[in-house]
Amino acid sequence: MAPQYTTTGELLAASAHRRGLDVHVLPTRGGTGALRGRRGAHYHGGPAFAARVADDLDVALLEPADDWLTTLPHQYTGRRISLTTLAEARALSHPAFVKPPTDKSFPAAVHTDGTSLPTGLPPELPVQVSEVVTWAAEFRLYVLDGEVRTGSQYATYGSLDARPLEHHLHREAVREFAHDLLTNRGDGLPSAVVLDVGLLTGTRDTWAVVEANMAWFSNCYAADPDRALDVVLRSAGPREQLAERDRRFCRDGQQRAVADRQGAGSP
Repeated sequence: MAPQYTTTGELLAASAHRRGLDVHVLPTRGGTGALRGRRGAHYHGGPAFAARVADDLDVALLEPADDWLTTLPHQYTGRRISLTTLAEARALSHPAFVKPPTDKSFPAAVHTDGTSLPTGLPPELPVQVSEVVTWAAEFRLYVLDGEVRTGSQYATYGSLDARPLEHHLHREAVREFAHDLLTNRGDGLPSAVVLDVGLLTGTRDTWAVVEANMAWFSNCYAADPDRALDVVLRSAGPREQLAERDRRFCRDGQQRAVADRQGAGSP
């Protein structure tokens, strides 16, 4: 676990203890210490801290490709979305929803134009730009091998509203939409991933994809932490157990490390 406390981290740690797994909270400074070189490590926490410890822990961090959402047809997105750079987004002259594709380098938000985007960040930083829409409800789904293992509503009209998917009025509609998406476009996602979907309001209500995220850095809200842990463990687990299909979803530096290990005869 990364050193920053989160309620999700607490829930996942309790679930891991119930399975008999060792749980260690890494120090803010000092690296991985006694854990360095131990086999079978997994990780949960933020990407900045992960970049410091992933090599020592020998874990492979899976994350969706930055352009995955923009490759989906309109029937799955319900809105226009493009992938560009922060520098190009600064030239926007109309309102748009702008966010980093996967990391949290700046908050996702609606901007009246490009002049209100944050400063002090690299101009080449990838950003997603989409038209402004209204989400009546948003749901977080933990997906493993193309199957939704658990989920939670997390927002209603943009306000936090966490409820377990299993008891939700829209549970069947959410699962049906997710099943269709994962059946037809699931090969573009890691085997372990968090998928956010929601209900768009407008001339007619439409189910659509909000985004995809790293399971090892996601709030589980009211999802079942025991089932969520299955996804988290796969999403940031031992490099030697990384499946071939997931190699392209590792960060660039890790891709090279995995290739070097496999080229040297690692399993």
